[in-house]
Amino acid sequence: RFYLQYTFPPSCVGETGRVGMPGRREVGHGNLAERALAPAIPSEEDFPYAMRVESLVTESNGSSSMASVCGGCLALMDAGVPIKSPIAGIAMGMLLGDKGTVSDENAVIVSDILGTEDALGTMDFKVAGNSEGITTFQLDIKCEGLTLETMARALDQAREGRLHILAEMQKALKEPRAELPSTVAKVLKMKIAPDSIGKVIGPGGRQIRALIEDFGLANINVEESGDVQISGFEMGRMEKAREMIKTLTAGGGGG
Repeated sequence: RFYLQYTFPPSCVGETGRVGMPGRREVGHGNLAERALAPAIPSEEDFPYAMRVESLVTESNGSSSMASVCGGCLALMDAGVPIKSPIAGIAMGMLLGDKGTVSDENAVIVSDILGTEDALGTMDFKVAGNSEGITTFQLDIKCEGLTLETMARALDQAREGRLHILAEMQKALKEPRAELPSTVAKVLKMKIAPDSIGKVIGPGGRQIRALIEDFGLANINVEESGDVQISGFEMGRMEKAREMIKTLTAGGGGG
């Protein structure tokens, strides 16, 4: 139901190159951003839609995957998806005197690292989540290891940065839009007795096609369990179709 597509063309870092199928890096970064947002996606019962977020990186000198998390979250909210909570992400780095050793108390933790800090530093620690906790993280290091004290400092600093970013995001959009865009089909759900499904579908599907055509609907989907989804762009017509389906199945039994 939810998919995030991440694209990182060579032009976003001032280079030229082939643009084709996603590479290993794009798949990994897209998967990281998708896993960050997935816990906030509403259940199918609450929001019976499929959602696709496209993150096309046009310029990059930092963490484009964490930018995809923040931008993807705002895009979902702007589209009217009732997410459970806003999600933000930040990339943490570390400067260490000797890369051949384990981190110590002199290690400098850097927030929201730039490209040069990533290249010259010893850590790339991406952390995403909401105000309550972490939904996903990824850690790359170039030194021999990290102490627990260093990890604790990095997580604390990442939390401060995440909360700051969430506050800035709320300035742009405090909560999901109350209504879906006019270009998105609305959905009405109802349930009928499984033994009445035939009455809605009809011989060779003639009845269900007639309902869709007569009421100007986008689609009617009937599950074997008796769950029915009516989709269309005019709520009045959809409600009339629902009443018609109730009339067709009022007697129960086959069909």
